[in-house]
Amino acid sequence: MTMSPYNRDQLEAITMIRRYMGELKRGQMSQIKRKIESYLGFRADAAEFQKKYFSALCTQKCFTSQTSACCGREGIATFFADMVINLFLSSDEEIDSLSQTLIHDSGGLNCVYLTDTGCLWRLKPIVCEMFLCQHAKDTVLGGDVNLQLQWEKLCQREKRYTWPSRPVLFDDLERLFIKKGYDSPLMYFHQSPGLLRVKAQWKNKKN
Repeated sequence: MTMSPYNRDQLEAITMIRRYMGELKRGQMSQIKRKIESYLGFRADAAEFQKKYFSALCTQKCFTSQTSACCGREGIATFFADMVINLFLSSDEEIDSLSQTLIHDSGGLNCVYLTDTGCLWRLKPIVCEMFLCQHAKDTVLGGDVNLQLQWEKLCQREKRYTWPSRPVLFDDLERLFIKKGYDSPLMYFHQSPGLLRVKAQWKNKKN
């Protein structure tokens, strides 16, 4: 079975991150865990908001009916930093499961990581956490100003880690690996024309 370019890029990222992690000393591992601590706090708050207000609707509308627009095959843009953080939180067995799933992917309409029991990631990609379809927004947020404000605050918090108009975590994590000679198509903060333009604009303002 020929592996798709999407699966190949994902598997290569997992392999290099795992290799990098194996080279780190305990103190270096602790430094990275401290670096992502604030982000994990944000993710916990975002997950709680989603669970409280959207879980029932999204499960019925998309997951149960298997008509999900947000978990479509090869439609999930995973950042390299997403993968780094997830693997740092995952056991060897969980990482093995991700790799084997990519290798033995049998196809289908849904994301390769989506199983009958949910997502295989310990901490799913940020685009998955923060995506809300228009139906979900209209049904849950529509007319509720307080909930709209809560969601907007979460979206602003997300940008502190993922929008490089200032130094952000996702850019920093990519840089750690680049300094060690690693490269991946998932390193969008160093390869995406759009994100590079945002970084350049920030640097011009700074100067």
